[in-house]
Amino acid sequence: MSAARYAVGIDLGTTHVALCHVNLGQSEGEEVVLGTLPIAQVVTPGSVEARPLLPSFIYLPHEQELAPGALTLPWGEPDGFGVGEVARLLGTKSALRLVSSAKSWLCHPGVDRRAPLLPLSAGQEAVRQISPLTASVRYLEHAVRAFEQQLPAAPIADQQVTITVPASFDPVARELTAEAALLAGLGHATLLEEPQAALYSWLQASGGSWREHVKVGDVLLVVDVGGGTSDFSLIAVREDAGNLVLERVAVGEHILLGGDNMDLALAYHLKAQLEANGAKALDAGQLATLVQGARVAKEQLLADSSLPSLPVVVPGRGSRLVGGSLRVDLTQEDVARILLDGFFPVVEAQERPLSRARAGLTQLGLPYAQDAAITRHLAAFLARQAGAVGESGATFVHPTAVLFNGGVFKSRLLVERVLETLTHWVTGAGGTPVRELPGADLDLAVARGAAYYGHVRQGGGVRIRGGTAMAFYVGVESAVPAVPGLPPPLQALCVAPFGLEEGTRAEMSEMELGLVVGEPVRFQFFGSSVRRDDQAGQLLERWDADELQALQDIELTLPAATGEVVSVRLQAGITEVGTLELEAVASGSGERWRVQLDTRDAAE
Repeated sequence: MSAARYAVGIDLGTTHVALCHVNLGQSEGEEVVLGTLPIAQVVTPGSVEARPLLPSFIYLPHEQELAPGALTLPWGEPDGFGVGEVARLLGTKSALRLVSSAKSWLCHPGVDRRAPLLPLSAGQEAVRQISPLTASVRYLEHAVRAFEQQLPAAPIADQQVTITVPASFDPVARELTAEAALLAGLGHATLLEEPQAALYSWLQASGGSWREHVKVGDVLLVVDVGGGTSDFSLIAVREDAGNLVLERVAVGEHILLGGDNMDLALAYHLKAQLEANGAKALDAGQLATLVQGARVAKEQLLADSSLPSLPVVVPGRGSRLVGGSLRVDLTQEDVARILLDGFFPVVEAQERPLSRARAGLTQLGLPYAQDAAITRHLAAFLARQAGAVGESGATFVHPTAVLFNGGVFKSRLLVERVLETLTHWVTGAGGTPVRELPGADLDLAVARGAAYYGHVRQGGGVRIRGGTAMAFYVGVESAVPAVPGLPPPLQALCVAPFGLEEGTRAEMSEMELGLVVGEPVRFQFFGSSVRRDDQAGQLLERWDADELQALQDIELTLPAATGEVVSVRLQAGITEVGTLELEAVASGSGERWRVQLDTRDAAE
């Protein structure tokens, strides 16, 4: 985008949206200045303010709930919904009408993410629902309007826009995010992993002095605990032609564990206190409201350690309740104890996340991690990536420095617990204490880093090398005689090696395969974050259970006049938004079929 005036960074977070920009017209050598664009939003019905963060909440009021114009914004009135601070406020009183955690639902493979299913707690209430995709579009549309309100001469579709996603987002969730951006009028936005964005923000904030904080051989660990996910990434510091370079060498698996889980834990603690004081059992609506109240109180207590406690109020049910509501206090001590002991316990390096047998039937909900101990998940990640940075004989990666990201780390108690735990592991294995990379802006780092990344793409600053965070494979069915009760063996063909850069294609071998066309078929895809040496065209006949991760299958019918098997050669690549694209070319006619690992029902 040579005509773009600004590089725009959008943090599309589980708990908030942030918007930053960099002027691309700066002279060479001039210091890069990052600007934070405050986002206008309704904060209370009828009152509009511009704030640095737009809370990621949507409220769906009933027709007579609010006065006409109560949700009007500087650019007009939305169609029957409120976004941001007003949604969070109204949701503390009527949680059944509040859409939250849409980003977590956007990456949930067990539901139709285009279907109207949020708010999930609506149940039998007369509440209209929207899809996770629609919610994402609404947040991005709001960011677009806020940008163009402040910079009317620079339509955002003409700018270089970067939207951040969790490093562990699979291609399906990435594709949905890119689609939401198109529907919101953002043009062809680029996607960037959130931990990388946080590190870009740190690089920019260092003012060029980042080389004084790291050296060749360092392994930087980014620990990003957001509202919905815990993301881990490893960045190696290496040398190239005498210069320090940064290379992202590993990312963790998708772990649905973050601030949402903490809010639930605090809410159940408060629920027990209410019931111990004589309150009747809370119904579903009251519990949902209690969770939202606990969320707000937690965020304020983490941000201000001088506050001893904050009240959480739940609307009453029935006439016996004094004042018509229930009140309970959430204290600093409660937050520290529950979060430290429950989510950041002191564990040993060899410990792993606990699992249990699940019930055959369960309520529809997000597939949260079974073990809430983030430190155990971190231990498993470092062990899984042993050898990723060339540490011979090590049972786990030894990070030398850690960069924290995510609002929960506003609490120094949590930062110090993670540092203490990492140092215990590393020094116990003969390494040196882990140090903290200073100066992270926990609210705005991701948006700032995304904007700075746009500047880097124009040739300025230091670029983190990376590419795909895993190798991708497609299942190939073996041609063997039929055996009753035994399906044909499945092989895995590597179609995109680890580290393949977005926007590039992998060179495939001359192997010919049979492609079934003209009838319903199923493509099975796999990913691996540990098989770093496999090359495109390599066929795996066997692999360990923890080496390949099954991704979403694609069921479709490739167009043809009749059902047959066509001899083809495969080509594969990674699109600019991180989607795997597989193309089969008929050996004789040159006819082409294309399959994208996304959510669409048909292939071209």
